Formats: sequence, structure tokens, C-alpha cells
Amino acid sequence: MSHPTPGVPTWVDLGTSDLPDATRFYTQLFGWEADVSGEEYGGYTTFRLNGRAAAGAGPLYGEGQPTAWSTYVATDDADEIAARVEAAGGKVLVAPFDVMFQGRMAAFLDPAGAPFSVWQAGTMRGADVFDVPGALTWNELTTRDVEGSAAFYGSVFGWVARESSMGGLPYIVWEHQGATIAGMQAMDGDDWPDDLPPHWMIYFAVHDCDESAALAQSLGGRVARPPTDLPIGRYAILDDPQGGTFSVLQSANA
Repeated sequence: MSHPTPGVPTWVDLGTSDLPDATRFYTQLFGWEADVSGEEYGGYTTFRLNGRAAAGAGPLYGEGQPTAWSTYVATDDADEIAARVEAAGGKVLVAPFDVMFQGRMAAFLDPAGAPFSVWQAGTMRGADVFDVPGALTWNELTTRDVEGSAAFYGSVFGWVARESSMGGLPYIVWEHQGATIAGMQAMDGDDWPDDLPPHWMIYFAVHDCDESAALAQSLGGRVARPPTDLPIGRYAILDDPQGGTFSVLQSANA
């Protein structure tokens, strides 16, 4: 088994207040199959696309914890990353711990307040499929501190922040070892309510953005931002029935 490249987003999962209903919603929206683990894993569910791991979901464990998607960055050493996070001004939310033989994980807050996690692969390497309809295609940090975030993630993962643009607006592209791996957007303007915290947005690829947005709504979700054209394709921001926010992206090359 080949392990994912350290420093690259490798997995996303959903912590939800209603795992059965979230499973209903996402399996119908993306055509995923739900692979439910045993009691020793708390019913953690791996969503598979044509048999390959695409994403995961599990129940909420912390009181007051909101339903939300999480981004995991691959690492060879979760403990070393935890030390780097603290040294760079971030916060360790969940110290590194073993998930049986599956791997080792930890959860953090960056200095601006955006949560993220790391995954040190064991028998479970992360996602097996990317960039096809129903699979993860992009991870994007939205933050009110672009400069500070560039310094933080550069220190923790060795990422390089490159200035770019998206739809005529400034945009940051994260590069790692010469490869483009993620993005960063400044939370400036009226599109970003004051009570919306910095976060990592995840994008799933779809065949047709408009159809996916309409289907999500028919399944009990909400269209938070209607389908919109960008140079890279057409996207929409959606909420699942429990309030978990994610995006769908129809590639311009589709």
C-alpha cells in the first residue's frame, strides 16, 4: 500500500448530529455506498464511490459541537506536527492518538481560528479517489488573516502561498513541493458575516452543479450560495439537513 504524500490534504469527514439522516442525504446526493464500522469505531461510516473510499462521517462527541466537515492533511508524524502547530501559535484541540490500526490523528486550530486535522496513515491511507464526480476535488481555507495563515501553514507543513486571482478577486494558491494542493480566500466584504468563523471549505466534484444543488434541496438540504460561474467551473455552496456546509464544483473541463 502506498501512503499519501505528507503535507497534502488526504481525507475529509463529517461530524454530524444525525448520522443516519446524513447517510441518507449524502448517499443519494453523490451515489455513495455507506460502509458502517463496528462498535469499536463508534459506527464511523466510510462513504465509498464505486468501492473506493471517498469521505467519512461519524457522530458528534463534544457537547455543543456543531455539525461540520473536517479537512485532514497527510503526515508521517502526527506528534511532530502537533509540536509545530504549538510553536507556530496554533492550538492542539485533540492531541495525537491512535485509531486502532487505522492510523493516528490529531485536531488543531490555526491562529486565526480555523480547525483542521492531520492523518498519519496506518491500514487506512485516506481517500482512494479524487477529482471525479462524487469525490473530493479541492480544499480551501477561508480566513480573516491571510498573511498570518500563510506564515502558519508554511511553518507547519512547508506550504508556499502564491498570489493568484479567481473571478477577478485576489486568491491564494497553496503549493507544496511544486504541486498545487489547496487554496486560500480572504474573508473580506459583505459575503462573510461577522459571526462566520474562519474554516476549511471542501469541494466535491459533480457532473452538473445546478442538478446537484436542486437535488440537495429536494433531499432536505439548503442552497447557501446558488450555482455561480468561475473560470475553473461552476460551483454552489450547500448545507446538509443538519447544517454541515460543503461545496460542489462542476469543472469547466467537464
